[in-house]
Amino acid sequence: MPHAFRHSMCNEAFGKRPFAETVKAIRRAGYDGIEIAPFTLAESPECVSAAQRREYRDTIVSEGLGFVGLHWLMVSPPGLHVTTPDAALRQRSWDHVRRLIDLCADLGPGGAMVFGSPQQRSASGGLSREEATRNLSDGLAAVAPQAESRGVSILLEALPIGQSDVVQSLGEAVEIVRRIASPAIRTMFDVHNAVDEREPHAELIDRHFDWIRHVHVNELDGRHCGTDGYDFAPLLEALARRGYRGWISLEAFDFAAGGERIAAESLGHLKSVIAKLS
Repeated sequence: MPHAFRHSMCNEAFGKRPFAETVKAIRRAGYDGIEIAPFTLAESPECVSAAQRREYRDTIVSEGLGFVGLHWLMVSPPGLHVTTPDAALRQRSWDHVRRLIDLCADLGPGGAMVFGSPQQRSASGGLSREEATRNLSDGLAAVAPQAESRGVSILLEALPIGQSDVVQSLGEAVEIVRRIASPAIRTMFDVHNAVDEREPHAELIDRHFDWIRHVHVNELDGRHCGTDGYDFAPLLEALARRGYRGWISLEAFDFAAGGERIAAESLGHLKSVIAKLS
């Protein structure tokens, strides 16, 4: 019997459609959970009132979906940067992360925050890559107690060389997570962002499995699953063999096909692959 994966989808593929419509569409397509880009709710997390948070949470629950967490954390408001040598801006940016922790906890239990945001973490202002990485690590360590107290996991995402010079491999992300040594700080795997990894993706999963809390699926070119020939079988087989219980979350970067088609084609493709696993 195939491993029972939990499938979720990132909401920004549905553009500016009302939240309730997006939730219904994701559920109708057969997904189990929803992952939210916070900028689709408001420019800043503090702009989402307590009543709105309850409404979003109730909408998710009423449709039978699980709340997965947040991603694209630093896109909005503009101007944020977590590794900058500007101490005031850096503090303001980490305060934004703290507010996102509270938003994440208010939207549902056990949520994860995927920390990618290449433009807001890359070395700038004359800092070296090592100095910027240290600022990122120190910032994550500082917010970890709040995340842990609110039941939120922050997941440091490795990014390819073309996107950022700070944390460019899963191994580097794991080393930072190890040093911080907080149960609230973990890492994740994203197919598209693993394009520069030297090891086969299934081997990376095996090597770092204990630190991986979440998986994003997409094609290497960023389109939705099944459109560019990526072989998901070894990745999914490795996850199944290790008894993965986290989410398999679709994050497409090309929305031209429309949310419904992206949702249906991706899930159909993944399920066909999973059905063939030994």
